[in-house]
Amino acid sequence: MPNSSPSAHPPRLLAFDTSTDRLSVAVQHGDQRFTQDGEGGAQSSATLIPMVRALLAQAALPLKSLDAIVFGRGPGSFTGLRTACAVAQGFAYGAGVPVLPVDTLLAVAQDARTRHGATRVLALLDARMNELYSAAYQADGATGAWQALGDMVVGPPEALQAPADASAATGWVLAGNAFAAYGERLPAALAAWPRLDARPTA
Repeated sequence: MPNSSPSAHPPRLLAFDTSTDRLSVAVQHGDQRFTQDGEGGAQSSATLIPMVRALLAQAALPLKSLDAIVFGRGPGSFTGLRTACAVAQGFAYGAGVPVLPVDTLLAVAQDARTRHGATRVLALLDARMNELYSAAYQADGATGAWQALGDMVVGPPEALQAPADASAATGWVLAGNAFAAYGERLPAALAAWPRLDARPTA
């Protein structure tokens, strides 16, 4: 378990996400961040570990010096998630470092906030097989922390529902990677909502 006492040094983190068709890896060493992207899916099993090693070397961080290993736990590509879980567990076990799993739809909401300033997000990811993963998040006005409004849902685009009392007029947006495939199939009630390209990045 992670030590509950305050850290004596700036944060040292390894993060990666392989849940979509893009692979994202990052290392944080204090205020410095080192990032790299690549092909996800089946390709991630061959490229993830070399990317991790390269970024750790660039940041001059031994694996054992990390405070935690953060990875996207899904929902997403089965092959990509299996790779992420296996690599996170392998590195963590060998180095004695804690593992922090993060919901990929929450990471989509964060990407929408980081790049577009969104604070009310209906996050969408292509689940393939004519379905979407979706979850609604709202940032707390005082702390900025995300609050999940209900559970993650998987289903056809036509069945997508907005959070209770949500509308485009109240600052809600759709964010994700599913608009090219399913944008024309979303319910009419959501057609006017702004659409932001976003993905779960490290």
